[in-house]
Amino acid sequence: MYQGLLHLHNVGRWVVIILLLTALIKAISGLSGDKPFTSGDKKVGLFLMIAAHIMLLIGLYQWFAGPWGLQNIQSKGMKAIMQDNVFRFWAVEHITGMLIAIILITIGKGSAKKNISDKAKHRRSFWFYFIALVIILATVPWPFREVARPLFPGMQ
Repeated sequence: MYQGLLHLHNVGRWVVIILLLTALIKAISGLSGDKPFTSGDKKVGLFLMIAAHIMLLIGLYQWFAGPWGLQNIQSKGMKAIMQDNVFRFWAVEHITGMLIAIILITIGKGSAKKNISDKAKHRRSFWFYFIALVIILATVPWPFREVARPLFPGMQ
């Protein structure tokens, strides 16, 4: 089950990144064209938030049940984890960065519900989503990193 969820988590990152880019493009379009904040904008934000929260649940399961998170901290101790780049990435950096990004996505979605101008909704959405994207891109285990994972499950 762990391996299957790991593969789902790997594929799910692409869903979140694509939805995040779509939401950013819609926000930029809304800002530059002074367009209204439409139901399409709301739906993209909602789908993004749902996908991000599903990824959070899968990731939390992996952190608590898998070998790289809590079990690693319990067996090696926090001092040893913090001294090793790979262990630190999985036990601390990845989960912390992703939690912050998902919180920003949720705030970005929520800020669009406020009774403010459409331009302000686009602006707030853009900035929350943009910062979330930067954090996600920084804390994903890309193939060129020391903590590499393949771009898609089954690829080496």
